[in-house]
Amino acid sequence: MYAFLEAFRAALTSLMAHRMRSFLTTLGILIGTASVIAVVSLVQGFSRSISDQFSDLGGSTLTLQPYTSFADASLGKENRLSFDDVDLLRYRIAGVGDVVPMMMVPINGVGYRSRTAMASVIATTADFTAVRGIYPQSGRFIVESDDQSRRRVAVVGTKAIEDLELPEDPVGEYIRLGNEWFKVVGVMEKRGELLGMSQDNYVVIPFDVGRAMTGNEVRPRMSISFTAQDLEGVEPLRERVKRAIRASHRIKPGQDDDFKVEAADSFVKQFEQITGTATAVVGGVVSISLLVGGIGIMNIMLVSVTERTREIGILKALGATRRDILVQFLLEAGLLALLGGLIGIALGYGAGTLVSSMIPNFPPAQVPLWVVAAAAGFSALVGVVFGIMPASKAAGLDPIEALRYE
Repeated sequence: MYAFLEAFRAALTSLMAHRMRSFLTTLGILIGTASVIAVVSLVQGFSRSISDQFSDLGGSTLTLQPYTSFADASLGKENRLSFDDVDLLRYRIAGVGDVVPMMMVPINGVGYRSRTAMASVIATTADFTAVRGIYPQSGRFIVESDDQSRRRVAVVGTKAIEDLELPEDPVGEYIRLGNEWFKVVGVMEKRGELLGMSQDNYVVIPFDVGRAMTGNEVRPRMSISFTAQDLEGVEPLRERVKRAIRASHRIKPGQDDDFKVEAADSFVKQFEQITGTATAVVGGVVSISLLVGGIGIMNIMLVSVTERTREIGILKALGATRRDILVQFLLEAGLLALLGGLIGIALGYGAGTLVSSMIPNFPPAQVPLWVVAAAAGFSALVGVVFGIMPASKAAGLDPIEALRYE
């Protein structure tokens, strides 16, 4: 241990004696590490923001939605769900908890006084907030009596309020949906943007009111979210729902489903897989610059061996073994790379933070600890690997020839 500490001290002293050369040598590692950290921090920050958007839905929430294959779509066919599917989930499948249909109501625009704006109009039920994890920030949400009485009431998103120039507290105001007037009873909490699109530009109305506005169309554009009564029974419930919907839609054995049943967190898992792959690929490409930095370290260390040939001869004459010389030069190469890696990590995180702050509505940069550890460890490994040749050359010098070297 004492010999190792002494070698470490000697390596550090040698690097400090040639500060400028050490800095220029480690510049390649520094730039490579900074590039990796900057790219990874942006990708991970984006991935974290997506995960946070769906974190409130929970693992017991599933969604039934129509699915149209590319072949059907090319023929002009579009598969949709029906109101019978809502009743099937609500009354005939064991293990289903809350059932929340969500129907897009086609209208020409949303109006307030003389101003008109475009916003999504969603017809749903009172359980929407519990199932989707979205709650009003002021006023109230739709209740069952609104559906039963078919009241013309609406809950609006913050972007819709902004576009329509509604008062700061619009509860009690009347807005126009198509040709009908609705009273605003609540404002939904702000959720921001997702993939560059606002999640707050919508109006929610009672489900049966929406059905009446669509002319009681049998198959509207609709999806159905529902919860499992037992968290451990999510997968069996998914299979029961698939069998029941196939039978309801009269899909024959061997034919593809015209619907999908997905867990609420499936999108997050898929997105995390995509971002994980993207991080690995981009990080691998950018890491090539680390190899270039490693070659620079090897070149400088070979020059250093030549410059210090006489010093190596003196060390061997004083009793230093081949192992001692090898460890000292390997430590110098490893320290050079590690130093560049640590500085690169700090600069990379700073660059990622700067870029994310300059892009409107982009999530803040995130650097997981495992990325920091991996970057630092890989930098040191590059230094050691590319330092083996110079270290072996130094350790293999003949002490008498080294002492004669001028």
